[in-house]
Amino acid sequence: MVSEYKLLFAGGMGVGKTTAITAVSEIPPISTDVANSDKESFDKELTTVTLDYGRITLPSGDRLRLYGIPGQKRFRFMWSMLENGAMGIILLADASRPDPFTDLKIFLKAFSGILSTGRAVLGVGRLPEEKRGLLDQYNELLVEHRFKIPTFSVDVREKKDVLLLLDALFTQVEVAENSYREKD
Repeated sequence: MVSEYKLLFAGGMGVGKTTAITAVSEIPPISTDVANSDKESFDKELTTVTLDYGRITLPSGDRLRLYGIPGQKRFRFMWSMLENGAMGIILLADASRPDPFTDLKIFLKAFSGILSTGRAVLGVGRLPEEKRGLLDQYNELLVEHRFKIPTFSVDVREKKDVLLLLDALFTQVEVAENSYREKD
């Protein structure tokens, strides 16, 4: 019997959720991008308003359903709907922003339920070599919010980088499930 698993990609507007899903999806991603009406906040032509969707079939035949949430706070009502039933979450952040931690704090609070289970990873994009120390600051922010999740520097345009995030997430899910079983 084929199983299906739901995974979320979350983060602020323009961090690369659509791009990451496109990099690994075996089907042309379904996207709800529209013209960006908030270019003051982020100069980008298109933005996701409902969700992005892609799919990966695993060697076992099981399927991963990949959902990218809209990154703007005004579409927050979609976040909890998409989170429902998700086995894990990939948070994405953009290190090139003037205050690279602002968006992440919003998503740490919004997805605290799934993050507290440890079934999550953080991918930090646009992180130049000379700013690699920012990864430590991202980890400190996670610890400050009582989340223990792995953090990686990634280029979401690269399939291998997105697969690294997925592999790390599967490891986190397995650890969380084993921990749960040991408590029983």
